[in-house]
Amino acid sequence: MGPLQGVRIVELAGIGPGPFAAMMLADMGADVICVDRAVPAASPEYRALSGSILRRSRRSVGVDLKDPEGQELVLALVAGADGLIEGFRPGVAERLGVGPDACLARNPRLVYGRMTGWGQDGPLASTAGHDINYIALSGVLSAVGTFGGPPTPPLNLIGDFGGGGMLLAMGMVAGMLEAQRSGEGQVIDAAMVEGAALLATAVYGLHGAGWWRERGTNIFDGGAHFYGVYECAGGGHMSVGPMEPQFYAELLQLLEVDPAGLPHQYDRARWPEAREKLAAIFATRTRDEWCAVFEGSDACVAPVLDFAEAPRHPHIEARQSFMELDGVTQPAPAPRFSRTPSAPGRTPPEPGADTDEVLGELGLGAGEIAALRAGGVIA
Repeated sequence: MGPLQGVRIVELAGIGPGPFAAMMLADMGADVICVDRAVPAASPEYRALSGSILRRSRRSVGVDLKDPEGQELVLALVAGADGLIEGFRPGVAERLGVGPDACLARNPRLVYGRMTGWGQDGPLASTAGHDINYIALSGVLSAVGTFGGPPTPPLNLIGDFGGGGMLLAMGMVAGMLEAQRSGEGQVIDAAMVEGAALLATAVYGLHGAGWWRERGTNIFDGGAHFYGVYECAGGGHMSVGPMEPQFYAELLQLLEVDPAGLPHQYDRARWPEAREKLAAIFATRTRDEWCAVFEGSDACVAPVLDFAEAPRHPHIEARQSFMELDGVTQPAPAPRFSRTPSAPGRTPPEPGADTDEVLGELGLGAGEIAALRAGGVIA
């Protein structure tokens, strides 16, 4: 099932954006084989992240990449693969004997995807970092937060997953599509600092035109009274975003506000005044009461739901946007394909759970597999 059925990807296990890219490709039908460590990592953080639902929909082999025989097993997998994903610091894969040169020598059609924060070269390439650092250097973090306060990390969605994993997944698909035409593989250098900046292309355009000013005073960062979040009676919140005049007019109508009592929608200097007036109105009813008021309208208003509430919303349930796998509610594969729908997902494998099966597909016999296991090469 899925549009990538018949495609094989080798994933060198990591955390965060690399596994997310692999999950997306696996959800779309690719046969993704995750090469896990032969000896599980001791770090609780690594175990939690690598054992999470990001590992769904693929198989796992346990291999010691520091052992020459383990390296040869990975190269054997690469020989029959369309792509490989790794998220090491620059140079680590090369030292392990599974860098681009070694892999492309074994399979010239291979698309070799590299996921890092800073990229494969440049002054910071070899230094450590995390999502917050990458989006800080991209310029994005400077724009997130309230007026007068410090920048606020927007979870780790922009660097790790949007500007990282999703960027790499797109790069892999584009690279494999090109390889089908040319017969040649290549290396994909996906850097989270660049992916985060790419996600902010429109905001950079506003900044270049002189329309993006101090944090918290712009349309998309809570500065505008018609694009933000309001607290309701009882503590719930409503999101409001009617940027177009006709939708804004519907908002005011349903709020029972006389437009003459407010400044012009785009009178930027008086946005704080207008926000205070709308805040006072939203505070008079509960979130559920406001949901009833705006139900089915074009006022661009929706409740702010938490992770427990979102999967139970009627629209989300109607589209089956979430699924349950092993008792865990999680986002379903996306986007939707009309003719080749994605698979519903399979249980995230324990590290090394499919070692014998995958090595058997490479032609190794039971005795050879047993010898490798006895030698600590596989798990």
